[in-house]
Amino acid sequence: MRKRLSDAFTLEVSFAAPAGITMLFGPSGAGKTTLLDCIAGLITPDAGRIAIAGAVLFDSVEGANLAVRQRRVAYVFQDLALFPHLTVEENLGYGLNHLAAEERRRRIDAALGSFRIAALRARRPREISGGEAQRTALARALVTEPRALLLDEPLSALDAAVKAAIVADLRTWNDAHRIPVLYVTHSREELFALGERMVALEQGRVLAEGDPHQVLRAPRHETLARAAGFENIFAATVTALHEDLGTMTCRLGAGSAQLEVPLGQAAVDDTVRVAIRAGDILLATAPPQALSARNVLAGRIVSLKRRDVTVVARVDCGVEMEVHLTPGAQRSLALEPGQPVWLVLKVYSCHLLRPA
Repeated sequence: MRKRLSDAFTLEVSFAAPAGITMLFGPSGAGKTTLLDCIAGLITPDAGRIAIAGAVLFDSVEGANLAVRQRRVAYVFQDLALFPHLTVEENLGYGLNHLAAEERRRRIDAALGSFRIAALRARRPREISGGEAQRTALARALVTEPRALLLDEPLSALDAAVKAAIVADLRTWNDAHRIPVLYVTHSREELFALGERMVALEQGRVLAEGDPHQVLRAPRHETLARAAGFENIFAATVTALHEDLGTMTCRLGAGSAQLEVPLGQAAVDDTVRVAIRAGDILLATAPPQALSARNVLAGRIVSLKRRDVTVVARVDCGVEMEVHLTPGAQRSLALEPGQPVWLVLKVYSCHLLRPA
């Protein structure tokens, strides 16, 4: 599917979302909401094809473009858009006036029960909590029995426990109905907690897709590395290739410090981007010997700061690296700013990235 929004931005994506929750993940401006709007029919793509379970919603070649009301796609926005003058029950029944009274009642009762809001049926939105309003919005969307559900950060204002409980009920509902759910987020915490699958977007393109943990454990793009929480991302210059070992040596910054990293598609003198998690770096106060780790970098502590139960050390070793320690490790090593230290890194803790 392709949609040009301006000279600077074009949404051009291709992926399939199975039944279950697929997270659309990426920074603001990546095209996540625009993609949902195209699926819902609120925006017409310039070219491409959109289909759900064999039903074609849009096809530029065949000239197909179903109206919004014909697509049977439910959409829950961040602001929920509940009708303030209607009760919870009336909100759910608003889009069901075309049904016989018995079927209408059956669907409403089922949705109220599925999202645990039956006791709230006579209340208006101002009389219920934020979590209850989110449950009402989901129930109202799903009572229409849609082909797919689109969620544009609807739970972002809720705390983790309430969010998890609502998603658990959504999963239970979907176990019975088996429709694709596309959930927009730019939160790493939501991605790992809620998603069964992810599609990562940047500047209107798909960067990666698959299981969230697999995609972000060894990211190939700088955007994903930052999103996955890699604290150290820096440039290095390739100085030697070791094809027989599957590694290459890189120089850090303008100094003489060398780092051995996995072999990539690079030549000597190329600049590469390297990502390393702060928690994958060991710190020593004396030069370590007889290690399996290939990288030992001499440096000096720039700063030490306590962050909850973690001590964040910044160490200058040609580039400035962040290292995470426990408070106990800081005390036992008697670490202080200005102190010389050595950083120990395994080769495969170093991830080569494509530029952002």
